[in-house]
Amino acid sequence: MKRNQLSISLEKAWHYFSLTYDVVWNVIFILLVAALCLVCFAIGAGAGYFAFLVKDMPVPSPDEMKKEIYHYGETSHMYFANGVYLGRFRSDLDREAVRLSDVSPYVVQAIIATEDEHFYEHHGVVPKAVIRAVFQELTNSPVKSGGSTLTQQLVKNQMLTNEVSFERKAKEMLLSLRLEKFFSKEDILEAYLNVVPFGRNSSGRNIAGIQAAAQGVFGVNAKELNLAQASFLAGLPQNPFVYTPFAADGSVKPDLSAGLKRMKTVLYRMKRAGYISEKQYKEALSYDVAKHLAAPKPSPFEQYPFLTMEIERRAKEVLAETFAKRDGYKPEEVQREPARFRRYLGEAEKALRQGGYRIYTTIDKKIYEQMQRIAARYPYYGSDNVYYTKDKKTGKTIPHRQPVEVGAMLIENKTGKIISFVGGRDYGREQLNHATQAHRSNGSTMKPLLVYAPAMEMGVIQPATIIPDLPLSIGSYAPKNADGKTHGLVTARYALQQSFNIPAVRTYMRIRSRHPIDYLHKMGITSVSKQEEANPALAIGGTHI
Repeated sequence: MKRNQLSISLEKAWHYFSLTYDVVWNVIFILLVAALCLVCFAIGAGAGYFAFLVKDMPVPSPDEMKKEIYHYGETSHMYFANGVYLGRFRSDLDREAVRLSDVSPYVVQAIIATEDEHFYEHHGVVPKAVIRAVFQELTNSPVKSGGSTLTQQLVKNQMLTNEVSFERKAKEMLLSLRLEKFFSKEDILEAYLNVVPFGRNSSGRNIAGIQAAAQGVFGVNAKELNLAQASFLAGLPQNPFVYTPFAADGSVKPDLSAGLKRMKTVLYRMKRAGYISEKQYKEALSYDVAKHLAAPKPSPFEQYPFLTMEIERRAKEVLAETFAKRDGYKPEEVQREPARFRRYLGEAEKALRQGGYRIYTTIDKKIYEQMQRIAARYPYYGSDNVYYTKDKKTGKTIPHRQPVEVGAMLIENKTGKIISFVGGRDYGREQLNHATQAHRSNGSTMKPLLVYAPAMEMGVIQPATIIPDLPLSIGSYAPKNADGKTHGLVTARYALQQSFNIPAVRTYMRIRSRHPIDYLHKMGITSVSKQEEANPALAIGGTHI
């Protein structure tokens, strides 16, 4: 009886177990199928949404991508005569392109270990990192681990905007995959290192690219960076203006802890990735970064204000004319249209600040610096200028004295090249370049250039031609000789030798209708205009050139 009851109980238990097992298995199976369907749906929806986001984006060719990723502004450089370096052209951003072969291997290792540890393994995008970043974004997670590879960062900086949106991210991923298809890892890494921002240099200017960073922060070339320096610089791009050691005025920040903490993180990741040993890690941590920072140095503009401004002005004009010729215009045509010329000047200025030009001048550095010292110290320039102001409280007139301005230019006669010049006493007080922009009358040097040489060329006079040196009136104008006298009948040779004014004016009036001013223009003296030709006093330098 008991045996029968036990048998019945086991049968019931097995029945219930089988029933429960079937139910649980069916539930699990249904859940698995549902999960699989959900995953497939999510993948399909995601793929569809991705396709929707990029459907209107034109697919660039390899040549177009190459042009864009290598299109980064590079600072132009200026040189004295004989290739002596003067400095960088003024710009909002200092950058100098460099080949990957000219970059310290420590920099490459530090950047990869910190910014993209799977750089040599992925094809532009790391799916796991992207999924993690999307999940964090959808759940509004306070932790943002990021999902951008170096390739994606390069695409974002060079080919897209900084807009934060799923559409921009989708385009970034597609372009990154395409970039990796046509370019080597070395090409991508080189472009990235030339693009990425590094904060400020020891002059307080913004810098981008590893070469400008190496020079601006440590005063060495990118190839010469040691492990500690490389790891410090590699940490800057994450937050350049927080980690940079320099303030906006170029002074060293009192607290470098943020940058040093970031450097420690970079070194740890390099050690974890196997790039450096424990010994190298500890040695780099003990490196005194503050002691090895580049010393502040004045900019070329601070050292040579008149010279750098003159170089900028002339370089812009030359480049503007070059751009005009490119578009089929002659220089004189553009000069006649101020609005068009201003547009070309604007294009030229932008090109000079971003185009990496090398501007070579004829200025001799030693002679130029010596002339500036003489101009600053030499006291015999005539009487000081005196101007007066009124004291607001007392009403008294207060005299102020300042030295007269000065300008000078040293030219090599054989070639016409400018060897040196003095633009003025103090650029801070007056920005006018008294050597190249302050027009002055050329006086009696005008007589052989505008009067006697053209008159002889025209056959109007010869050296022995007699010219009356007698009182002369032309309307209200009555020229006088320097001695206040007249000398009767004199030869052209003698009149020029003695620099008499009246014979020069008489001769000029005889040839004025034949436009002797054209001779000046052929000699390169173009600052005398056709409108001044009617002025009789032009014959004796009564103008400015």
